[in-house]
Amino acid sequence: MTVVVLGLGLSVLQAQDKAPDATLKLSAGSVAAGIGISWGSGTLTYKGHHYPISVNGLSIGDVGIANIEASGKVYNLKHLDDFNGNYTGITAGAAVAGGDSATTLRNQNGVSVDLAATTQGVKFSLAADGVDMKIKK
Repeated sequence: MTVVVLGLGLSVLQAQDKAPDATLKLSAGSVAAGIGISWGSGTLTYKGHHYPISVNGLSIGDVGIANIEASGKVYNLKHLDDFNGNYTGITAGAAVAGGDSATTLRNQNGVSVDLAATTQGVKFSLAADGVDMKIKK
C-alpha cells in the first residue's frame, strides 16, 4: 500500500502518541450531484460508555452514491459535552491506495479526532464549513 502524505499531515498525526480519551466509529451515506447531500451517524465510546452521535457536513465531490465507514481516536476530551461541535481539518491529510483516507479534525473545544475512512463509491471530503458532530440526546 502506498501512502501519500501532504505537508504537515504526518507530523500532526504522529504527534498524537498518547492514549486516546475515546474512540469513534462512523457510518455515513451520500447521494451527490455536484454539491451532494450527506448524513451520518456513529458511536462515541468514552469511559466505557457508548453514545450515539449524528454527523453532518461530509461532502462528496462527484456524481453518484457513496457509503463511508470511518473510525478514529479522540483526544483532549475532558468532558462529554466538549465532543459536540464543528470540526475542521487541521492537517492536509493522507491518501492511502485503495479508497482509504485519513485526516485530523479539531473542534472549537480543542477536541481532536484522528479519523481514517474507507469509501465505497467516491472519495469523501469535508464541507467548506467543516463537519458537525453531536451526541444524540
